Amino acid sequence: MPLVNTAEIMNAARAANIGQGAFNVIHLESAEALIHGAELAQAPVILQISENCVSYHGSLEPIALASLAAACNAGVPVAVHLDHAESEDLAKAAVDLGFGSIMFDGAHLDYEQNVAATRRVAEYAHAAGVYVEAELGKVGGKDGAHAPGVRTDPDEARAFVQATGVDALAVAVGSSHAMLDRSAALDIDLIARIRAALEVPLVLHGSSGVSDENIVAAIHAGMTKINVSTHLNGFFTRAIREYLQENPSVVDSRKYLARGREAMAKESARLLRLFAGDSI
Repeated sequence: MPLVNTAEIMNAARAANIGQGAFNVIHLESAEALIHGAELAQAPVILQISENCVSYHGSLEPIALASLAAACNAGVPVAVHLDHAESEDLAKAAVDLGFGSIMFDGAHLDYEQNVAATRRVAEYAHAAGVYVEAELGKVGGKDGAHAPGVRTDPDEARAFVQATGVDALAVAVGSSHAMLDRSAALDIDLIARIRAALEVPLVLHGSSGVSDENIVAAIHAGMTKINVSTHLNGFFTRAIREYLQENPSVVDSRKYLARGREAMAKESARLLRLFAGDSI
């Protein structure tokens, strides 16, 4: 099945009132795992490459081209998305490489600067038919600056979307990036109010720290795109630890990476089924 534009996947999820999984690629094995998980679930998936991932690999092209190639060979619809790009140049580079969507993160800027930068990126992306996500109201955790009181205001969100022309909006409703436990408490009432104020889909960042039950409630309240990274990385890493403990003399990295890839695939399949309503 060919690589698809993110708009196709997001529009279908929004129309069906279900959640759409968007999972982060760290390396080729994780891209393969996430695609295999989508095939197991017989569900579409969005592969996300973050600016941090780009820094790890040294440049965008190697991991981007590998992920795009893997997506083109998938048995289910797969889109490739640039996640949390704070650089306008990086966002434009992803558009030029053929990504189905980009997320420009201007949340570190003041409101007017965020609007202006996001609008520039959106205009560039839309000229190439690329879907655009933005963020309003800082989702904490990446720098330890998460403040539980920080929330996205529905009226400001509506004005921001109208001013920038973005296609989806990530909102701050109680989650935090890189959490190792699933104890975050989402403001479900706020999600419903933001959903009522906007025509575009809502995106939940920091979902690794949110329980299955809370994610399900968020989807019912109006969340569409559910981003998960740390939670899935935990399955990958724990499986490798177990394999190395069982096989301390192994030196062929393919053997333990395969175990991690299998574990990530199984859990990503479970999440995709959950988000799509199999257990809702």
